[in-house]
Parts: sequence; structure tokens; C-alpha cells
Amino acid sequence: MLMEGYNVGFLFGGIALLIAGVLIVIFHQKIADNLAGGINSYNKVKLFGLGACVLGIIFIANIHIFLIRLLMHIIMPSRF
Repeated sequence: MLMEGYNVGFLFGGIALLIAGVLIVIFHQKIADNLAGGINSYNKVKLFGLGACVLGIIFIANIHIFLIRLLMHIIMPSRF
């Protein structure tokens, strides 16, 4: 089953993660200058922000539960 019950906690957590990812993408140059070592890290910080955005969308849609179950079924088919 894909959606047994929608978890509202993951909705709010996903929204928070999405907002944090968007802020990282917007301010990636300042973050890289202050925390990651400057101009060599701009694309790395932006990629990290985009990954946070994607993860936030996955949490909002509650797809992560389905993906974890699918992965566990591939690894251990007899248990799940």
C-alpha cells in the first residue's frame, strides 16, 4: 500500500526542509564564503540546497515510507 495514512508531522517537517533548501539555494554564495571555503564551493552548496528541496518534497508527499519499504523488500525479500 502506498498511502496507509497521511502523516501530518512529515508534512510540516517537509515544509520546513523545503524552506531551508530554498534559502540555501538563494544565499548559496554567502553560505559558501562564510562556511565552506569560498568560490570553489558555490556549486556544492547549491547542490546541497537542491537536494534538501527534493527531500522536502518527498517528505511532504509521504513517498519516503514507500521508498524505504521498497528498498527493504529488495534487500530482504523474505521479511517484508
